[in-house]
Amino acid sequence: MSVFTRSRAATILGGLALVGVSALVLAGCSGSSTPDSTDDAKASDFEFPIDCDAAEPAAYSPEYTSTSTGPATDLTYTIGTALPVTGNLAFLGPPEIAGTEFAASDVNAAGKGININLVQGDSGDTDNKAYETEIPRVLGEGATAIIGAASSGTSLQFIDQVIAANAIQFSPANTSAAFTGYEDNGLYWRTAPSDVLQGEVLGNLIAGDGNETLGMIVLNDSYGTGLACFTKKSFEAAGGNVVAASLYNTGDTNFSAQVEDVLAADPDAIALITFEEVKTIIPELVGADYPKDKMYFVDGNLSNFGDEFDEGTLTGAKGTYPAVDPASIEQFRTDLNAFYTGQGNPELKDFTYGPESYDAVILLALAALEAGSSAGPDVAAHLQNVSGTNGGTKCTTFAECADIIISGETADYDGVSGPITFNEVGDPTEATIGVFEYGDDNNYSFLNIG
Repeated sequence: MSVFTRSRAATILGGLALVGVSALVLAGCSGSSTPDSTDDAKASDFEFPIDCDAAEPAAYSPEYTSTSTGPATDLTYTIGTALPVTGNLAFLGPPEIAGTEFAASDVNAAGKGININLVQGDSGDTDNKAYETEIPRVLGEGATAIIGAASSGTSLQFIDQVIAANAIQFSPANTSAAFTGYEDNGLYWRTAPSDVLQGEVLGNLIAGDGNETLGMIVLNDSYGTGLACFTKKSFEAAGGNVVAASLYNTGDTNFSAQVEDVLAADPDAIALITFEEVKTIIPELVGADYPKDKMYFVDGNLSNFGDEFDEGTLTGAKGTYPAVDPASIEQFRTDLNAFYTGQGNPELKDFTYGPESYDAVILLALAALEAGSSAGPDVAAHLQNVSGTNGGTKCTTFAECADIIISGETADYDGVSGPITFNEVGDPTEATIGVFEYGDDNNYSFLNIG
């Protein structure tokens, strides 16, 4: 089990330490970890098209201040969302929206001195730009916290607008390392870990499967390029060579040039660091007879495709995303789906980032309860405390944690997505990356924690 940890006092610098993942390296590889001369020639002719120095997280230490006193006794907290109803991550919308609504329902049902007024909004993506009208609308309805976006590139389009409004931006799914050092006045938080970790796990997974050369098809935004860099770093540290990487932009609909470019390098494996565009890329790779068990997916596109493709199209393909063992939260998934369908919605097809979305609302509610205020800076000043950064009594539900806070003690919320425990820049200091594999039905199942 690979766990990403950092102490609260640690300075956040480029090249973060990762605990446990490096042991995977090439154990159990079926081939040699040393590329042959042909692979060396390929690598020497290839120039990686991304500036990976720029992808490393910057140093930043925000200051938190709060003049409010709690706990709250009769507080209404308006929380908005900017989750993907439309755009190239729309498949992630249902579990994330369900997670926020389920959490708000639990908070309100608890009757512990705080009531959530949830205002749903659409983030869209950087092509349709739904956020340009949705963020002003949600802020105009009184939201002092916004949950979203799912896409890192989309979040970067409106983060300054949210900060300027003294509101919190809290993403359940942003994984770009760009947010670690973003000068956000302490108002940006997330329950998803940085791609420094996912890249480490993905690179070692690909190398550990015996692949010595790697090609990549990469979304050209902060998420895609950052994850590509961290995957490259890990894969090369394990003895492999990245021999091709082809970029595309949000809104592109034809990927033949990218597929041809990568296939021309004849890589042992291909990492698909994309969003929903992967649905167009997969048939091209399959049509070129590229081995399906040499395709690797990421959190931005790991989806249960089912009958969207012919049976067996993806058998043996693997992917990663931040997750705990699904078996450990089976009851939560069942309850979340029952709640969502009970609101008249269809069955949830995927649960990706549903737990992180639920935890985002719970943490905001607990921080507001402790602060006795729903103002962005006040809530931000208490988020570390309710996540357990400063110790406290462990609790796993809003009601249980609220009782601890109301009694004057410190609550340490351990959520359905994991222990969380924020550092000083709003990143979770404990996280796991799940490894999944596709079956003949083109749906994925859990293999292990990478």
